[in-house]
Amino acid sequence: MKLDRLGLIRQRQRGLTLVELMIAIALAGIVTAGITMMVSNVFAASVRTSNHMTAVRQVQHAGKQVSQDVLMAGTVDTKSHFLKLTWTEPVTPDLHEVIYTLVNMPSGEFKRLQLEHYHYIDSILHSTTSTTMAEYIDPDGTGCTPEVDALPKGGILTFTVTANVGGQSETRVYEVKPRPD
Repeated sequence: MKLDRLGLIRQRQRGLTLVELMIAIALAGIVTAGITMMVSNVFAASVRTSNHMTAVRQVQHAGKQVSQDVLMAGTVDTKSHFLKLTWTEPVTPDLHEVIYTLVNMPSGEFKRLQLEHYHYIDSILHSTTSTTMAEYIDPDGTGCTPEVDALPKGGILTFTVTANVGGQSETRVYEVKPRPD
């Protein structure tokens, strides 16, 4: 036997006591819980950011396409449809009719901004295309408002679009002045 400084007999330890083991397990649990919460928060923030970016892309895409079409428009109609635009090509007699509508999505809560493009050559329907321009559109925050009834003669069309993806919302307002006749 070997005596330590205080004169006590020290025996060789061969493992951990039950108290030491319980403390080690508790500390490991606290560290694991903290790491799990941190990873969960990072994942949730990533999902929110992704949803917001999707909403931003939807309103940007809708705004860009509607703005381009309004710039070409010879006539603008917001009474018979969500938005109906017509124009004749400057060089050819080709007539274009573009109709924007809000169509239900499968979830039913939000809408798709649908574009129907009719192309007429010599007053005969030449082609028809249908395209979804944007999804997750909130119909309560989306609309077209002409500044004057005589669009495009001097008026401005205000196009407001709101997209909501996973609780993340984005709204943009586009003011477009159609080309003169």
